[in-house]
Amino acid sequence: MTVNGEKRTNTVDYADFCNYVGQSITVTGMIHNIRMMGFGAFVILRTARETIQCVYEADASEYKMPDTVVEGCAVKVTGIVAASATKDGSLRYELQIRGIEVLSTPADIMPVVISKKEVQCDLPTNLDYRAVTLRNPKQRAVFKIQEGIQRGFREFLTQNNFTEVHTPKINFKGAEGGTNVFKLDYFGKQVYLAQSPQFYKQMLVPVYERVFEIGPVFRAEHHDTSRHLNEYISMDFEMGFIDSFTDVMNMEAGVLKYIMNLLKTEYKNEVDLLRIDIPEINEIPCIKFMEAKEIIMKKFKYQPTDMKDFDPQEEEMIGKYAKKQFNSDFIFITHYPSKKRPFYTMDDPEDPEYTLSFDLLFRGIEITSGGQRIHDYNMQVQKMKDKGLNPEEFETYLMTFKYGAPPHGGLGLGLERLTMHLLGCKNVREAAMFPRDINRVNP
Repeated sequence: MTVNGEKRTNTVDYADFCNYVGQSITVTGMIHNIRMMGFGAFVILRTARETIQCVYEADASEYKMPDTVVEGCAVKVTGIVAASATKDGSLRYELQIRGIEVLSTPADIMPVVISKKEVQCDLPTNLDYRAVTLRNPKQRAVFKIQEGIQRGFREFLTQNNFTEVHTPKINFKGAEGGTNVFKLDYFGKQVYLAQSPQFYKQMLVPVYERVFEIGPVFRAEHHDTSRHLNEYISMDFEMGFIDSFTDVMNMEAGVLKYIMNLLKTEYKNEVDLLRIDIPEINEIPCIKFMEAKEIIMKKFKYQPTDMKDFDPQEEEMIGKYAKKQFNSDFIFITHYPSKKRPFYTMDDPEDPEYTLSFDLLFRGIEITSGGQRIHDYNMQVQKMKDKGLNPEEFETYLMTFKYGAPPHGGLGLGLERLTMHLLGCKNVREAAMFPRDINRVNP
């Protein structure tokens, strides 16, 4: 095809086929499926985001499709755009093949069938052959949705004067202490893979006031559950000159509303293909931690074993409560106990046993942790000591507060968990392109 005198391919998306009816175009893609028919064959071409039905009629043209055209081939297909009516009266378009140029041919047959609506294999097999199974339209649609989530996060924050940053993933110290950090030998010194960009986000608040990052984080946790990964993508932001940690919660509510609206419009094909129930977000309800515990005990007759945190069953109960009481898929839980929050979390001045912090639950699972941070140098040093930490080991981090920092707060939002629950996946690995857990480091 020629555009402005320049020979180009794949310049016509399927959505624009209506403008080319009766015209010859050339598109590139992969042969997704071939269905032999009496008149010839239906050849399904898989492009970057769509599948296009191409029709080969053996007696309709001089072109004869060779046996080398098989599933898995990379090809250039030249054909005439044709339109036909569907049962509901709308038009669908196809390409009547006039030529196929084979660019590459697979060396073997597919180990997993990808041309059906669903990839019909168990999850370990799916992940073992991820380079192949991702070619299935539904499988790849998961990660177009994930792209939309990240895009919405980035666009909204950029529009609200946040600066995108990229922080080191090899750190001198774990962000939250404890043992769930990966240790590395770094030219004879012990360092750690980043649990979080927390320290650097706070360092940059006095510089840019508002920052965000989308990047990997690492947790050396020995969990082998359907909701844990050892490497995942965290979407973080930190904002300065806040009046309250509720400013952070309001910003997140705005982010999520923007993301969901973006998915409805720019990713409608994937939303429809995966039959995603996009939540409506108006105002996200909010209850305190101890209030949530009382609801669990009184309304659900459940006796918690830990009064400083929630177990998965409790999160699920609170999710049901939010849906019934507020008709909301989301709910903020605030004022978590100080003993269960990191050393940089600000205590509630009215009751120091609790913190100015929050988690966000989505349909009964935690997807966000955040809150207001300590910005006073002396207060931060003292809380480190109270937590049994040595402030001297955090000298470069404390520099931020030693030389002045504004009131600030922020959060981390787990991309895979949000994707998992938005799509209704049973396992977070379904929402990780190449998941890393305690058993898997391949492919």
